[in-house]
Amino acid sequence: MARDKTLYTCRECGGTSPKWLGKCPHCNAWNTLDETVPEPAAAAGAAGRNTRFQALARSQPVATLADIEAAEVARTPTGLEELDRVLGGGIVEGGVVLIGGDPGIGKSTLLLQAAEALSRQMGVLYVTGEESGAQVALRARRLGLEGLQLRLLAEIGLERILATLAAEQPAFCVIDSIQTLFSEQLSSAPGSVAQVRECAAQLTRVAKSSGCTIVLVGHVTKEGALAGPRVLEHIVDTVLYFEGDTHSSFRLVRAIKNRFGAVNEIGVFAMTDKGLKGVTNPSAIFLSTQGEPVPGACVLVTLEGTRPMLVEIQALVDAGGPSPRRLSVGLDRDRLAMLLAVLHRHAGVSCADQDVFVNAVGGVRIGEPAADLAVLLAIQSSLRGRALPKGFIAFGEVGLAGEVRPAPRGQDRLKEAAKLGFSVALVPRANAPKKAIEGLTVHPVDRIEQAIEVLRGLD
Repeated sequence: MARDKTLYTCRECGGTSPKWLGKCPHCNAWNTLDETVPEPAAAAGAAGRNTRFQALARSQPVATLADIEAAEVARTPTGLEELDRVLGGGIVEGGVVLIGGDPGIGKSTLLLQAAEALSRQMGVLYVTGEESGAQVALRARRLGLEGLQLRLLAEIGLERILATLAAEQPAFCVIDSIQTLFSEQLSSAPGSVAQVRECAAQLTRVAKSSGCTIVLVGHVTKEGALAGPRVLEHIVDTVLYFEGDTHSSFRLVRAIKNRFGAVNEIGVFAMTDKGLKGVTNPSAIFLSTQGEPVPGACVLVTLEGTRPMLVEIQALVDAGGPSPRRLSVGLDRDRLAMLLAVLHRHAGVSCADQDVFVNAVGGVRIGEPAADLAVLLAIQSSLRGRALPKGFIAFGEVGLAGEVRPAPRGQDRLKEAAKLGFSVALVPRANAPKKAIEGLTVHPVDRIEQAIEVLRGLD
């Protein structure tokens, strides 16, 4: 019996190859080719029909950009304040949201809570392809959700889901998850590149034509990226990542893409026995519970979207061997090596024979360069074995020339620190407030060596 012909499709770009290759010839990504079954070729008369259709097609009216009325999109709150913050204020009619995260992180729980809250004011359909209806009902009872108006469908066939959407006409729909769906038009298995791409495209088309807001749950790979073709993230309007350590009760929802709001906004949740609860003061979970300052700890005022947050940076400098290690958790390791070189060259503080470990408390990941100054001061504190003053905060970017560069929205950072009871701040000179902030003493600096000197004067 002849073996079915197969193709190898790249999960990143969707390109195909007749044989398996270590590197995709189209996008140069490594180990991304998956074996798939090719779709049947179109009929011989398809080209002729397309030519006739093009001849019958008429041009559409074209509008001038300045004449198009641009109104603010209406938003409907989900009932979960932290989720609304990430979405930009709530769900948008006809919007498509993709949310990904590790298994068991709480994606289904969050969306079930949101669907239950929205069902009290609009039609909501929850489509589950990974669980039975009884399993979803059991979780709803455990979370204390009544679900009196929430409609539920356990189905993975795309055509049947689309028919149900046409019959029910909900205003909000959750698809859990996009990798479990399959279209009968394609012969490949559910979760393949072709199936994910086609199912997402069909659901997006329905959302735009009907005005129904659709939320797609996506699986992630072991590297943490969304599984499936990269085009999936381009199709949707909003991409959210659910982050957090399974050993911790706190979860972060981060917006990576949002056509209707700001990106890099985060929402903070706490996992409880009654589901996910929003955390109104996230700075409290990222600060140490130590009563008195300890060596190697410095509080940073970081910015996540529109929200200033206080995060404690901890550093440990210890005697190393012939090959000292540089390890960071929550911060860029390459940037840590660069900062150590700047500290040695411009401030005369050498860690060449020391192991250096840096950690951002609470499992948060910090990507902005405004953390540079706090990292260096924490390293200096650990190396000297002397704690920073009580109520001390710092922020600022450090350049290779040793200069301390300003951070965006410095006034908001300082006001947030003062509101939480911090009294001493070491900041770039450009971020020094024009008017004094009550209860906060600000020390502006231009260079890293000046920051070290100010720090020694505060002992």
